[in-house]
Amino acid sequence: MRLFIFLLATLTIAPISFAEPDATVQADRIVILKSKRTLYLYQGDKVLKTYQIALGKAPKAPKAQQGDHRTPEGLYFIDAKNSHSQYHLSLHISYPNEQDRVNARKRGVNPGGDIMIHGLPDQYAYLGALHRQYDWTEGCIAVTNAEIEEIWRLVPVGTPVEIRP
Repeated sequence: MRLFIFLLATLTIAPISFAEPDATVQADRIVILKSKRTLYLYQGDKVLKTYQIALGKAPKAPKAQQGDHRTPEGLYFIDAKNSHSQYHLSLHISYPNEQDRVNARKRGVNPGGDIMIHGLPDQYAYLGALHRQYDWTEGCIAVTNAEIEEIWRLVPVGTPVEIRP
């Protein structure tokens, strides 16, 4: 009888004791709302995480050309990760897309590039969330260093990025 109770208890408890956390949770989409200064990581229709962000110094309109300090608007994807970024870590956004290049060509300008989701430079890391008080980037999307570390883990290369006004 004792053996039966022991086996029953072991079989009942074992699945709980040995359950592994789900290491496969990954974002499958990023949505950035510039007007709300918010970045959302989605898995399907579920919001996994939400982050407050800083944008380019001129955030009111979509990026039109190199040096305009604007953050782009449109559909892109994460096309690379940089673990040696001067901004702690960074995820490269595929700006300019074809439409951005066409628009720039029509105006005879360079569309620019190097748009990233990134953290803070080492010398300013101490600012943490205070960095969000101002839009300070050249057109990138900035979060704290702790947040970019989390985003880095949750977002694989190839993840779609939608940047809305």
